[in-house]
Amino acid sequence: MLARVPKFFKNFYFLTGVVFLVWMIFFDSNDFITQYQTSRKLAILEEERDYYVEKIQEVQKDRKELLSNPELLEKFAREKYLMKKPTEDLYIIVEKDEEELEAEQEQK
Repeated sequence: MLARVPKFFKNFYFLTGVVFLVWMIFFDSNDFITQYQTSRKLAILEEERDYYVEKIQEVQKDRKELLSNPELLEKFAREKYLMKKPTEDLYIIVEKDEEELEAEQEQK
């Protein structure tokens, strides 16, 4: 059986290289599969970082605008937090969803 195996495959350096490749592909703690997965996670995290850096810049710009313009600050407070002056009355109009409208029509 060993006589049929080509001499090239019996070479010490070839066998050492094959053992090294098998070790690096499957058994090492830094194998190729782990390296690929780690690089994918890194790419995803870099995308998330870029997204959050962009959002931080956007929020800082909005904050600067709000703090520099009192009229804009008042508008923001009225719309976002439903604030009002002491002499004013506040009416909140809630629009119904299509599902709620259909449910009311079915009840009638």
